[in-house]
Amino acid sequence: MRIGSGAGFAGDRLEPALELVRAGVDDLVLECLAERTIALGQQRRLGDPDQGYDPLLRARFERLLPVAVPNGARVITNMGAAHPLRAGEVTREVMTTAGLTGRIAVVTGDDVLDRLDPATPALEDGVPLAEHGEIVSANAYLGAEALLPALDAEVVITGRVADPSLFVAPIAQRMGWDLDDVPRAAAATLVGHVLECAGQVTGGYFADPGVKDVPGLAELGFPFADVDADGSATIGKPDGTGGMVTVPTVREQLLYEVTDPTAYRTPDVVLDFREVRAERTGADRVRISGARGRARPEELKVSVGYRAGHRAECGISYAGPGAADRARLAADVVSERLRGTGLRVRADVLGAMGDPDGECRLRVAAIAEERTAAQTICHEVESLYTNGPAGGGGVRTDVREVIGIVSALIPRSDVTSQVTTLEVNDATA
Repeated sequence: MRIGSGAGFAGDRLEPALELVRAGVDDLVLECLAERTIALGQQRRLGDPDQGYDPLLRARFERLLPVAVPNGARVITNMGAAHPLRAGEVTREVMTTAGLTGRIAVVTGDDVLDRLDPATPALEDGVPLAEHGEIVSANAYLGAEALLPALDAEVVITGRVADPSLFVAPIAQRMGWDLDDVPRAAAATLVGHVLECAGQVTGGYFADPGVKDVPGLAELGFPFADVDADGSATIGKPDGTGGMVTVPTVREQLLYEVTDPTAYRTPDVVLDFREVRAERTGADRVRISGARGRARPEELKVSVGYRAGHRAECGISYAGPGAADRARLAADVVSERLRGTGLRVRADVLGAMGDPDGECRLRVAAIAEERTAAQTICHEVESLYTNGPAGGGGVRTDVREVIGIVSALIPRSDVTSQVTTLEVNDATA
């Protein structure tokens, strides 16, 4: 079977996903959810109960689904973020408007805020979760087993699912693999890990001019994997697209976000990379094999969002003779004005290294517990117009709440997933 990666983060390009569908894939996975992304989605949902899903879902699906559904490419995505059910409803609206028919399966159950013990120590520092700040979200990383009941639909939408698991489920289903078969779960997880960041394995986030040159980066193609019955897979990209698939690009992605290559923990398996091999089999084709593993852990990771204060970020520009000196004086003025407030303020002069008489910009940033304190910082920068050095202009200020992220573990038995199916047929069109 062939599975493609149509997105590696929330702001990814859309054109490569369309190229994959047109080139032919059985499944297209859009991985659009990072740790902070879902917490921000929960924050949006607190302000508007109809929000919380990926803001680009409608725009992506309006272009993608009219191509994917008629071509028989099943679409699987975590763009449901903090509100998968609403994401499913929006997807139904898109399909109805486009005259498409089919089923949308929505996977829920990752939201465990009501089951999380605030006294649980955070994995990062051992401090109880509640001591970090007011907890606003807690989303467990679901595994492939949560997706399996949803795979009879044309579109599958989830919230927080472990990135590789988005790929493991359709691979296991199409190949007839049992997820309790550790070698098969390891093989599928290896494929998912290589594909999950989309363009990173075809040269994106890899290019370094003169060191690691990548052709056609402006037209970067996204990857697919041809998965074989023996568990090996060949990574490639659509012909005629930019970028490249090489042993080095694959090796870099293999190591991406892996702290322990002997025990990469996912909800489906504890993956061991030590015997993994990457071999070139042709132009933009690399075969991966050798995944090993141990049985899946009995605890699931939980991404916990908490209120971490308010960030002020402000700036003012200076240009012409003495611009850098005037910008540094402005930084001194702001720092003196804010001395004694207890705020940890950072002031940087940007763009002054090459030409001290050219244009440069003072950037001031700080985290404050209260919004009013953060607004005070911005006011001090704005007041530099007439209370600071000569020639300041272009003030921009921004204050927004910061959602901090820590992690914890929760027993797998405390997490229950559900699948809700939405039908799109002639009666609803």
